[in-house]
Amino acid sequence: MCGIIGYNGSNDPKEILIDGLKRLEYRGYDSAGIAIQDSHKVDVFRSKGRIQSLENKLVGKHFKGSLGIGHTRWATHGAPNEINAHPHRVGSITLVHNGIIENYLELREDLKSKKRVITSDTDSELIAHLFDIELHKGLSLVQAVGKVIPQLTGSYAFVVMSDREPELLLGVRKGLLYWSG
Repeated sequence: MCGIIGYNGSNDPKEILIDGLKRLEYRGYDSAGIAIQDSHKVDVFRSKGRIQSLENKLVGKHFKGSLGIGHTRWATHGAPNEINAHPHRVGSITLVHNGIIENYLELREDLKSKKRVITSDTDSELIAHLFDIELHKGLSLVQAVGKVIPQLTGSYAFVVMSDREPELLLGVRKGLLYWSG
């Protein structure tokens, strides 16, 4: 079962995110990843398998950012591999997602018709594309939620951040919006 963690605070989020993911290990997962925002730059690290594999990629890395998201994934769409692991990054959007988007096939076809390059087999990446489209229209991240949510059918929760609003972390659960920033 997937797990999500988000952090917006004054400390380096690397250890906080990894510790949070370890606390979610009991739920079962096949891949893990984190993303840390540093001003207008986001570093994304993903790994197939155990959190230890992700930790190995982070050895010796230090971050100046204080905003980050993490995810443990149990594959529902696409194989359990690094490409399908979260976080997903599209344009200035970085997103982690739990749940199933039931209308993902229709969304995928619509995004392909708009010449969107989809790199994973997940329904989650599609949500990131939808946010990216709205931000390109000039909307804020909060405003984009109002445009993206009505397009989604299914059960879901996700946390999203944008390079354009580097202090903001949004959490959405079907019907509810949470933010920190």
